[in-house]
Parts: sequence; structure tokens; C-alpha cells
Amino acid sequence: MPEKVLIYSRFPKALMVRIGERYELFDAAGKPPNQNFSTEQLSDIRAMITAGGTPLHADIIDLMPKLGAVVCYGTGYDGVDLAALAKRGIVLGHSPGANAASVADIAMTLMLAATRRLLVADDYVRSGSWAGAKPSPMMRPQAGMPGRRIGVYGMGEIGRKIAARAAAFETEVGYFSRSRHDVPYQYFPTLDALAEWCSVLMIAVRAGSDTHHAVDANILKKLGKDGYVVNIARGSVIDQQALIAALTDQTIAGAGLDVYAKEPHAPDALTALPNVVLSPHLGGHTLESHVAMQDCVMANLEAYFAGRPLPYGVKLG
Repeated sequence: MPEKVLIYSRFPKALMVRIGERYELFDAAGKPPNQNFSTEQLSDIRAMITAGGTPLHADIIDLMPKLGAVVCYGTGYDGVDLAALAKRGIVLGHSPGANAASVADIAMTLMLAATRRLLVADDYVRSGSWAGAKPSPMMRPQAGMPGRRIGVYGMGEIGRKIAARAAAFETEVGYFSRSRHDVPYQYFPTLDALAEWCSVLMIAVRAGSDTHHAVDANILKKLGKDGYVVNIARGSVIDQQALIAALTDQTIAGAGLDVYAKEPHAPDALTALPNVVLSPHLGGHTLESHVAMQDCVMANLEAYFAGRPLPYGVKLG
């Protein structure tokens, strides 16, 4: 008999096919598990797969008395109640670095699209304004990449790949993180100092209480009227209302966002702005990344059910 695994977050069924070939999956489809499954069914669940950003609190965890492992599909685990896991002795796994290259690629795409006003240019062609030689202040020449100062907030796997890609565009790269790293980029002791120095702030830091709204009105003001912010980390790192205000009154020049305070993000004041480029949290959404994340999930599950430490475990406490 295959081991039973609960799928907690809502995932496209195609992403669970490989995992389902090895385990008996109980798909909660993003709903509280007790809405789809009986108490008896949940009593046999020993492992769960979730998306790291999906809120997972003690009330859900306690529906499964035998639960011993929570495995996040992806790098993040900011939605998981770590204290609740530690209290029950439940281990936590994730997929570190599995989608780093794909996320770094999206960061660069958003940066280039925002700084070169690609969406505005696209509309300029489609609307007939170019053919009609219609003047547009948004089509004024913009600064290119050579010599531009790129600040990377967070120097983990994703941050390093962003920095390497940015450096290849003949930019200057600096960074701020909780500690210095052996990397060929200028280190700044505070986020404030990095924002003062750079013209593009790339957010690649892990979400948590210490980074919640770290990029606030003060940081955005330090970026200045020619500055841009790109966020591929988590929406919680930016004070979104402060960002909307900064984009509206041109405290900063623009932004590129793959993540939001609330997802999926509905049309609002942010989506109406012409100086922001938006994508629907697809940074890690490539074929290669999904295979790599699935490999990590299955390796963690295999180790747990075999009584071994998780190869991609998260230290709790």
C-alpha cells in the first residue's frame, strides 16, 4: 500500500502527477481538509504537501493527529506556523534553490521591461500612435544598463543568480543581507544605505517578521525619482500602499512585480498605473523548475517515510 499524503494548497493537477505515481494523494484543493475528507481519513495522514505562502496554522495541522511531515513545494515556507510544527515535533521540508534560475530570469525580465518601458512601447505600436507619429512623454529616452547601479536585497540562491545576471549587463552590483558573503559585489550594512546607492532595488529576501514591510515609504524615497523596485520574493516585503503612493506621485520612476500583498491580485489602483509591470507570481513557473521542485518534494517524502532526516529540511527553533 502506498503511503497517504494530503495536498493542502490548490495546485494544478499536472504538477502532482509524478508524486501521485508514488503516493496515494488526498487533494484538499485549497480548502480545509475536513471539508473534503472524514475524520477517519485524516487520521491516517502522516505527510502533507503545501505551497509555502499558503497560511497553514495549528487548527489545520491538528486535524491530522498522525501528521509528522509538512513538505513545501517551493523554496518559501512563510505561511507555515513553525511554532505549531515544533510543538508537535513535525518536520518541515522545502525545495531550496530549485527554482532560483527561473525566478532570477523573471527578475531581470521585469527590470528590463520597467526601465525600458516595454509595455508602454508595446501599446504605442498597437494603438497606432507610432504610425501616426503621436508624441508621447512616456517614450522619452531612458537610461540603459551599462553603469546602472543594481541593489540586491538578499543574497541567497536567487539573489546570487540575479546579481550574476545583472553584472553581465555591465552594471554595478551591490547588496544587503543579514550577513556578508564571499561574492564579488559591494556590501552595504543597511537596506537604507543600499537604497541610497542603487537605482534599481531587486528584492530577493526571504519573507518573515523581520522583513515585513522592510521596503516602506522611507526606502522608496531613498531610491529617488529615477529609481525602480523589482519584487520577486513575497508581497509582504513591500508596503504596497506606500508603493502605490510612490508610483502615483513619481517618488520613484517605476516598478516590476511578480508578487503582491494579496494573491491573486485583483485590478485596483496598482494595476491602473502605467509605470509598473506586473506578472502573476510566475517566477518559478518553468518546466525545469517544476521538475526540480518535485524532485525535492519526493526526496523529502521518501526520507520521512523511511525514517531518515529530510535532505531538504528546515531547522525549527
